[in-house]
Amino acid sequence: MEKTPPRSALLDRTFRVSLILKGLDGVLELIGGVLLLLVTPAQINDLVRFLTQHELAQDPNDLVANTLLHLTANLSGSASLFGAVYLLLHGVVKIVLVWAVLRERLWAYPWMIAFLLVFIAYQAYRISVAFTWGMMLLTAFDIFIVWITWREYRLRRSRNRMPVG
Repeated sequence: MEKTPPRSALLDRTFRVSLILKGLDGVLELIGGVLLLLVTPAQINDLVRFLTQHELAQDPNDLVANTLLHLTANLSGSASLFGAVYLLLHGVVKIVLVWAVLRERLWAYPWMIAFLLVFIAYQAYRISVAFTWGMMLLTAFDIFIVWITWREYRLRRSRNRMPVG
């Protein structure tokens, strides 16, 4: 007969899994940033045309395919460079902070919270300008990560303050 884990153990596991997902997101951002540095806007446009041609042959009014084509057709070299730098910096910071929090480095918890709060503010702005469910879900996930990181930080800090003996 298997016992239900205590709520704190479940939250601890949820915290670790959520952090690992954030770390993997950082790795994907690094890969995306490197790709944006290596691939020209014209090559990106050609790739999107190739990937959407079948869908557009079936439905010339497909919203997603047409949106992707529109976005890549207007992609400039400077926009591509900005995107690459943004993704590289964001990915590196995220990976470093996730690694440090997983190693229970107390200094990293407030930095992780602050970093996410800045992006939550930006994401809220983006939602107010152009609502998407993807951005809404990402923002909700980030809010959850902030809450659970704050909880873990308080627990770790209180454990470090307790006298041994």
